[in-house]
Amino acid sequence: MISRWLGRRSTTAGHANPLAGFSVPSSAGVLSCRVLDPVSEPVRQAGFVVTDSTGRRIVGGETDPYGTLVAAVPAGDYRLAVTAEGFTPYRGSATVTESGHSGLGDISLQIAVPPQLPEPGEWEIDLMHSQISFSARHIGLAKIRGRFNSFAGAIRIGERMEQSAMHVVIDASSIDTNVKLRDDHLRGRDFFDIANFPTMEFYSDRFVHRGGSRWAITGALTLHGVSRTVTLDSQYLGMGCGIQGETRAAVHSTAELHREDFTLTWQTMLGHGIAAVGSSIAVELDIQITPKASEAPAA
Repeated sequence: MISRWLGRRSTTAGHANPLAGFSVPSSAGVLSCRVLDPVSEPVRQAGFVVTDSTGRRIVGGETDPYGTLVAAVPAGDYRLAVTAEGFTPYRGSATVTESGHSGLGDISLQIAVPPQLPEPGEWEIDLMHSQISFSARHIGLAKIRGRFNSFAGAIRIGERMEQSAMHVVIDASSIDTNVKLRDDHLRGRDFFDIANFPTMEFYSDRFVHRGGSRWAITGALTLHGVSRTVTLDSQYLGMGCGIQGETRAAVHSTAELHREDFTLTWQTMLGHGIAAVGSSIAVELDIQITPKASEAPAA
């Protein structure tokens, strides 16, 4: 049986032994460590993934408020990856034996260099390398996934990123879930009613830095003739060059919408009160932007 903590962690009342009461099958062992920042403070909610020798994910999760990571795994050789916002990732290896404890001690994460921000000026969405997609629960089981194939957008990058603004227009008729009958229904009066509301628009002039590469982009989403405040939880992915040498920047954003907020209230209830379509819609944006081309001077 595993009976002791091998890391170099100091004793804290109520949390002296992270393995106390930890039940482990006889064919398994425990992998543990403590994740610290450069000044030896614990990094809470650092993400970790343990994979086997073939790269298959075995277990994952987050460190506790004390920076501790503890995982029970079958005996074998493993790779451990630890990530946290604002820090460079850690990758290491460990061998776990039956009824053994592989304690990696203290792992120190280093501060990551923040990615370069786009230059101030007018930028536009590169439609060839961007996607706006969504998913919704269907009959309480699988998720229905789709995307919008036609949209356009512009971003004005301020002297400070917090002074930036963006405007995106989506063609509601371009909805695509790979099922024509369903898409036609979504375009109709029960849902988007594209005859009366052909577009959706999002405008924001509030960019808030949440630390590291995380930003909150808050603005007004107008859908089905109704405007609501929506915040995009965004991760800035940095700058790069395209195959033709053009400058580009990338961001990944997510948001959760409730269709009733936009008067999209159509519903069919199945047996046992199960809704045919869930009320929550998960939206995901993978966006690349490039500097807006200068207009040709007048003749």
